Amino acid sequence: MNFFFRIIRYAKPYRKYGFLNILFNILYALFSTLSFLVLMPLLQVIFNPEKATIITQKPTYQGLANSVDFFKEYMGYTIHTVAGEDKSMALTIVIILVIFTFFFKNIFNYLAMFFITFLRNGVLKDIRNDLYQKIVTLPISYFSEKRKGDIMARIGTDVLEIQYSFLSILEMIVREPLTILFTITAMLLISVKLTLFVFIFVPISGFLISLIGKSLKRKSDRVQKEQGLFLSLIEETLGGLKIIKAFNSENTFIAKFKESTNRFFTYSNTLLNRTNLASPASEFLGITVIAILLWYGGRLVLIEHALAGEDFIAYMGLAYNILTPAKAISKASYRVKKGNAAAERVLEVLDTDNPLKDLPDAKSISDFKETITFDSISFKYEEDYVLKDFSLIVPKGKTVALVGQSGSGKSTLANLVTRFYDVTKGSISIDGTNIKNVTKKSLRALLGIVTQDAILFHDTIANNIAFGKSVSKDEIIQAAKIANAHDFIESLPNGYETNIGDSGNKLSGGQKQRISIARAVLKNPPIMILDEATSALDTESEKLVQDALEKMMQNRTSIVIAHRLSTVQNADLIVVMKEGKIIEQGTHQSLIKKDGTYKMLVTMQEL
Repeated sequence: MNFFFRIIRYAKPYRKYGFLNILFNILYALFSTLSFLVLMPLLQVIFNPEKATIITQKPTYQGLANSVDFFKEYMGYTIHTVAGEDKSMALTIVIILVIFTFFFKNIFNYLAMFFITFLRNGVLKDIRNDLYQKIVTLPISYFSEKRKGDIMARIGTDVLEIQYSFLSILEMIVREPLTILFTITAMLLISVKLTLFVFIFVPISGFLISLIGKSLKRKSDRVQKEQGLFLSLIEETLGGLKIIKAFNSENTFIAKFKESTNRFFTYSNTLLNRTNLASPASEFLGITVIAILLWYGGRLVLIEHALAGEDFIAYMGLAYNILTPAKAISKASYRVKKGNAAAERVLEVLDTDNPLKDLPDAKSISDFKETITFDSISFKYEEDYVLKDFSLIVPKGKTVALVGQSGSGKSTLANLVTRFYDVTKGSISIDGTNIKNVTKKSLRALLGIVTQDAILFHDTIANNIAFGKSVSKDEIIQAAKIANAHDFIESLPNGYETNIGDSGNKLSGGQKQRISIARAVLKNPPIMILDEATSALDTESEKLVQDALEKMMQNRTSIVIAHRLSTVQNADLIVVMKEGKIIEQGTHQSLIKKDGTYKMLVTMQEL
């Protein structure tokens, strides 16, 4: 229930809809009971017309115990007053009254559902917004341990399950219990003996129904986890379709997907069959109670003469009226168990602590003036250190290139400067201020990033370059010209308004990279980080991109992570790394003269 109450807190902004829902549910419950009570005058008119029309004196109320008799007599008096001795008119009046009560019962039911819809969908929207916001703000390290499909399942199907389970209960919190309360009150007023007889059997049937749903939460959790798994498989398949086809691995992935869907099939069958058992079981037990009532009530009418025939028929209608809300409440218990599993998965994400949160006293920086300092930093992703006691000073306006074998820690440095991760030991400072004491937003505002894989979005070229900034078309064009992208953009059918497809797949690698550079140029940051920006390109594209990068790096502080050493020969400082440490540093010429690791790497690439 802790999960339930935490989810219900999301309903607070929509409480006015909740109050209106409660109001109309009260009216619905009242008219639901009245709709059966007004049948008694109708039954009297049909089966005992003399008794129904001889009441010429207005009855007096004689207390709660006789309220049903008072209601019948008052109705009979009203019918006699209007219709006189005309039996046909009396019948018409009673039928109109029955229609009237059922009409308002359903109107109030609709209005209750109308207002709860705004609450349910509002809560659904807010939970999804909070989940998305949390996902965007969580560090990258969190997603290296999670499947994307599982995250998608939580924000999609799990949140929907919460709406169908927990929030559907809101509709029943007032309506169903009140319907039962009003109905039982009317039943007690008609016959205390018969109602007490009902209470003997209802708890027994309720206990039997509750036995069915004990394992639902565990079964539901398995279904939702498996759904996350096959969504991950779909995401991986679409992302790596070229490789799957190239290696003739279609059958391997089809087999993996079939294994997942077969497990989902098995788990879903178990869950749904257990859930589906609830409705027929509760209905059968309810009908059993009704059958027992018919036997006992029939004795009261025919043998003991303790109950009028029309009262007994109305009583049976009331007893059956309890079945629907009772079934709804029994279903609600199953929904809570399913909703608990979904809420647990959703709240697990919302409760995840962000280790990269801004400190309470973090300050905002707006400019870069002197140096970036790496002071004896060490870092590990898991057990082994990727960087070990690394120290480096990057002066303003200089280009520092990081080179070395794969796994030497070059890209890790880029992740640490941008605070995608925090250092394990040591510190990184900008102008003497530890970046941990700076807000992430202001830090990243100083940085521009161009990565090996150009990350573009399913949108127009103009929007990919602007990337949320409010800029003019001329500024976008100017950035594209600096990135050597203007000419090929103009040759496209719709120019800058061309949609580049999912991840920019309508463009070549070089084109995507130049748009990525144009985006960084438009941001105009004082510090630029280039993470192997040309390593995945052909020679012609590399020349265009390298030219664009050189234009962009003019008068900027640049940290260049390079695999192709020909691209960093003009750097002010080249740092050669191996196993997380600096083994050489200097200019291209000085390192060549040193005849060490750098010269060996250059020679190998030339060969």
